[in-house]
This record gives sequence, C-alpha cells and structure tokens, in this order.
Amino acid sequence: MATATQNRGKVAPASSPERSAYYDKIRDLGLAPLWMEYSNLLTPEPQVKSVPFIWRYEEEVRDILMEAGKLISAEEAQRRVLVLENPAFAGESRIHDTLFSGLQLILPGEVAPAHRHSPNALRLILEGDGAYTSVNGEKTIMEYGDYIITPTWTWHDHGHEGTEPVVWQDILDMPIVQTTGAIFYERYPEDQFPAGPPPGDSLHRYGSNMLPVGLEPDNLNSPIFSYPFAKSKENMEALAKNSDPDPYFGLKVEFINPMTGGPAMSTISTFLQRLEKGFKTERYQSTEGSIFTCLEGKGRVVIGDGDSGETIEFGPRDIFVVPCWFPYRIEADETTYLFLGTDKVTQTKLGLWRERRGNS
Repeated sequence: MATATQNRGKVAPASSPERSAYYDKIRDLGLAPLWMEYSNLLTPEPQVKSVPFIWRYEEEVRDILMEAGKLISAEEAQRRVLVLENPAFAGESRIHDTLFSGLQLILPGEVAPAHRHSPNALRLILEGDGAYTSVNGEKTIMEYGDYIITPTWTWHDHGHEGTEPVVWQDILDMPIVQTTGAIFYERYPEDQFPAGPPPGDSLHRYGSNMLPVGLEPDNLNSPIFSYPFAKSKENMEALAKNSDPDPYFGLKVEFINPMTGGPAMSTISTFLQRLEKGFKTERYQSTEGSIFTCLEGKGRVVIGDGDSGETIEFGPRDIFVVPCWFPYRIEADETTYLFLGTDKVTQTKLGLWRERRGNS
C-alpha cells in the first residue's frame, strides 16, 4: 500500500482535467472544496464590503424626502422611508453589513398604520414636532434628538397632530435578523393600536433609579422606549464640567436598560458622544459598524490611514457610516453631539467584538 509520502508527488496539477472533472462531480452533490476558498473565508483582519459614506441632510437629502411626501401617502407606503443605502450594497437596504437605516417622513394629519415585526427598531428625531410614536398603546411625543425604541414584536404606529413635516431616522437590525431567517411581520387590523398606559408611563416607572418591587424583565430590550434628548444633553453638559475627556471619544455615554444595566437594545448598541470645540480624537478602530448622526455642531471625520484616508465634513443632521475595522478620528469645530447606532452588543454576545486604540 502506498504511503502518504509516496503519494505526495502524484497529485493532479491545479489546472488538470482530472481536477476539473472532480469539482464538477462534487458540485452536483452539494459539496465544495474548502481549499479553494480557505484564504477568502479566514483572513488576517476583517474584510468588509461596506464603504464609508455620508448623507448630507440639509444640502442633499431633505428636499428629495419632502418630494416623496407629494408622491405617496404614509398609509399607502406603510412607512414613507428613503433607505440610506451603502454604495457597496445597492438594492440590499443596508447602511453597512449588519444594519438598516432610513429617513422617515410623516406629514400633518397622517397616521403610519400599526404593525409589528421581529426586527428591533429605533427612531432618532431629526426635524419638526407634533408627531408621536405609540408602542403597545403608550404614546410618546417626538421632539428633536429624542431616541425612541420599538422593540421586537411590539405593536407600534406613528401619527402627526402638528402643523409641519416631521422626519426621523430609523435604524433596524433587519440584516442580522434576515441572516437567521427569523423575519416575521403582522399588520394590525386597525390603523392605530388601542390606547394603553398614559404618555410617559414607562419613563416614570423605570427611569428614576427605582423599580416596582417584584417586577422582572420580560425581554432583552429596555422597558423605557423614549430617551429625550433634552434630558440626555443636560446630563452630559453636567458631566462635561467634571470629567476629563477621553482621548478617543471625548465624552461618550451608552444608553442602557435600567432593568439589567446592559445595553438598551438587544441587538443595537446606542451612544451619545460629546466633543468640545476644537477637540480632536485619537485614532480608533473596532469591529462594530458605526452609524453617526450629528445632532449639534460640526466638524470632520478622517476615515482610514495615510494616502487611503478620507476626510468627510459633517454638520447638523448629517449621517455618516464608519464600517467595521476602519480606523477613524473626529475633529470638532464646535461643541458637537453625535448619536451612534452600532452592532457592538450583537458582536459582544457572540464574543467577537474587538477594538484597537492608537496605532498599537
């Protein structure tokens, strides 16, 4: 019997008819040779498809979004949303590899009909007032910069009782859920879900460092579904007076679930970052794909290193994406507030998240 050593010099050449015939034969059996894809599947560092990109709200996007309001109703569209689509994912409704984002418009008098779905969603209010979101019957009035959660499989509808257009940014974990196959959607029989707790009930019940005795968390998302920007900003301004800025983030806080102390959402990490005028962060990179939305201020983000680096100027309501493992640094021309939505919590649960600070 020939040994492995004896057979080592007798394999068919890479371009031989024998190899081609073998690959054709196994393909019909649902088999594939790992050795042909090994270097593509296991790489020394992340190889992501997403590319850095910015959506300039005032300069480019707003007028286009308002035009949609003249073409299609909120009821007909279900949700009148323009998808923020990464150029690397044309037609795939992804802002980067794992998250969806879009800009939603609701006009005075409209109702976006009630439904529920398995993906988690958040809303970040960017323009207007007088609109509301209802989650399982509890309304919260939308004001600029507010961060509102609609957790997985909760009934939610939106309405507008004001006089001017209202716009918010949606971020959903839809690509993550699609990867698992666990997409579910259900339309409620009526346009609006029946009224439930009074407005602000969840914030009063869970948002004051007190919990009703005997209450246990019933899912992985925060029971508080509205985090007002005015309150968050007030807290950060107070913190800024008594905190030294982190060289990589300035002042950065994470929105949490008061029941567990963990992230506010089960699949999307959310943060608010404050950069003092003139502050420049040090080089930073992590495996999380990050969606930045400028709520106040202006500046620039430098993404990448050396000749391959890209400088992107941003201002209020502009949205930019830094994909997984792209190094970046931010410079603030004014005191700046940035909201971040990332996939860090999902990566952390899987034991995958990694960061690199500076050039080490």
